[in-house]
Amino acid sequence: MAGHSQFKNIMHRKGAQDAKKAKVFTKLIRELTTAAKMGQPDPATNPRLRAAIQAARAANMPKDTVDRAIKRGAGGDGADNYEEVRYEGYGPGGVAVIVEALTDNRNRTAGEVRAAFSKNGGALGETNSVSFMFDRIGLIVFPASIANADKMMEAAIEAGAEDCQSSDEEHEVVCSQDDFAAVREALEKAIGEPKSARIVWRPKTLTPIAGDKVETLIKMLDTLEDSDDVQQVYANFEISEAELSKLAS
Repeated sequence: MAGHSQFKNIMHRKGAQDAKKAKVFTKLIRELTTAAKMGQPDPATNPRLRAAIQAARAANMPKDTVDRAIKRGAGGDGADNYEEVRYEGYGPGGVAVIVEALTDNRNRTAGEVRAAFSKNGGALGETNSVSFMFDRIGLIVFPASIANADKMMEAAIEAGAEDCQSSDEEHEVVCSQDDFAAVREALEKAIGEPKSARIVWRPKTLTPIAGDKVETLIKMLDTLEDSDDVQQVYANFEISEAELSKLAS
């Protein structure tokens, strides 16, 4: 997913994933709780909850932790009230950034997000100030081991998907937002359970960045993702392999 995937790869190369496992769990627990509270606590009838459970499994979250979060959301233990908020703005080099958050305190979250932008040469904008530069799509990700590229492409087409990109690590199936639920269900029946399945923001065009702006942008994105309130960060940047190698070293 363009800049989003590049950022994840950079963080992986820098060995930052293990250190952030606790924060990943915190974000997943919020999503599980919110999904269960907004719909039924049964993943079979609650697509958002099913997606949250799949993400939790992919992160190796213990089953009892998942069950407790769902129970809280369903009202068993008195759930926190989290509100979905979207922030938009520009990062270093004019990169467009979308931040999705689940928060119980809008003022706190807005302050953290604004600080992350301003301290790294960016600027927080109004809602819809950059979202027109992205498409809202469904993204369903399967591990590479579940099927070969040809079989995955065939299944994706039959399910009504728009595209399927395969790599050594995974298959990424893209579909329209309206077809997301139907495509995911068809693929689960034909191929198996995905690693993740959610509605995401895909940039229409990419903004190349280089030099000092690369490190500053990555620092800003890392700061945003470090917030417990922030669930997802999307950006339309593109970094050359040469710049990535410099950053990784």
